[in-house]
Amino acid sequence: MIEAAQIRPKTPHIPEGDYVPHEVVGLHIERDITYLRAWREYLGLTQAEVAERAGITQAALSQMESGEAKLRKATREKLAKAMGLNPEQLV
Repeated sequence: MIEAAQIRPKTPHIPEGDYVPHEVVGLHIERDITYLRAWREYLGLTQAEVAERAGITQAALSQMESGEAKLRKATREKLAKAMGLNPEQLV
């Protein structure tokens, strides 16, 4: 199993467009986690940091990351902006 610390680059790279780095895809597949959580871990951010930046609660973000709550378009856009991503990268 791949651990996040093993594949996270020293400085995460956020590509242009809708491209998703191999490291993020690897986290998604190997650990069976959502792209939202995979991106957050890849970027080295906490749930609290992302939630605060996006203007949502940490509990709501936790539900979204677990797949319990569906991401609405507006929320996906807020989360993407909070992490410096394009919304398409969170799909």
